[in-house]
Amino acid sequence: MPEDITAELESEELVPPAEPKAAHQLDKAVESQADLSAEITAIGEAYRRALKDGGQPEIQPRLDYPPYRSSILRHPTKSLQHADPETIELYSPAFGHQDVHALESDLTIQHNGEPLGERIIVSGKVLDGDGRPVAGQLVEIWQANSSGRYIHKRDQHPAPIDPNFTGIGRCITGPDGSYRFITIKPGAYPWKNHLNAWRPAHIHFSLFGTEFTQRIITQMYFPGDQLFPLDPIYQTIVDQDARDRLVATYDHSLTEPEWALGYNWDIVLTGPKRTWTENEALGAEGDEE
Repeated sequence: MPEDITAELESEELVPPAEPKAAHQLDKAVESQADLSAEITAIGEAYRRALKDGGQPEIQPRLDYPPYRSSILRHPTKSLQHADPETIELYSPAFGHQDVHALESDLTIQHNGEPLGERIIVSGKVLDGDGRPVAGQLVEIWQANSSGRYIHKRDQHPAPIDPNFTGIGRCITGPDGSYRFITIKPGAYPWKNHLNAWRPAHIHFSLFGTEFTQRIITQMYFPGDQLFPLDPIYQTIVDQDARDRLVATYDHSLTEPEWALGYNWDIVLTGPKRTWTENEALGAEGDEE
């Protein structure tokens, strides 16, 4: 298991050392959730009006999304420099089934004891734009524990660390494009976008193609989360149908009696129904590939 997976945590999501609650209450300059929600609502209404006027649906997140305060810092502002992929891949690692053990997909057995929280099964398929399975994909996940805490030195959220849960796992998709993880349902956690900002529970997914230079990253959410309308990262996708494709579906056929609830989530790599990915470096041009 790579030890640097948690380094992928987005810096603005990590929680700095806790401050006294009174400090927030006395700081009148701190933006509130109501301020951000008003901006999110206005952007959504403008998008719906544009659709009625014949505009095209936006299936990918906006690069600059003002309610997501640091979004302007999270993508290039200058022309990209093209690199020769063959040269890069000469120095890239290779992987195969012998490098990824089947037990790495079970995040609940990596330590001496069982982790705390709700055990879940997350399963689905990796598909291309025509619905065909994509086999042999390296899929990695990382997530917070059931209290909403990452095992990362920069996460100082005052929630308990679970000594029996690291929150990272990986597998390789089967011939039918399927993947399967056993894990613990992550908790919501605060972040510093604005006052009383909380991220919905989510699991980060990373997928590789035939080379490590073909990596994409996305997030899976859970159905019915009350934080969806309040979260600027989730709301960077202004189209509701596209947002819905990030949300897993409860699947009773995956649920195992007296042991774990099951969730199904398929990942579509290309086409108009593709799953949102953190493809900010490529921008709109990269969405058509």
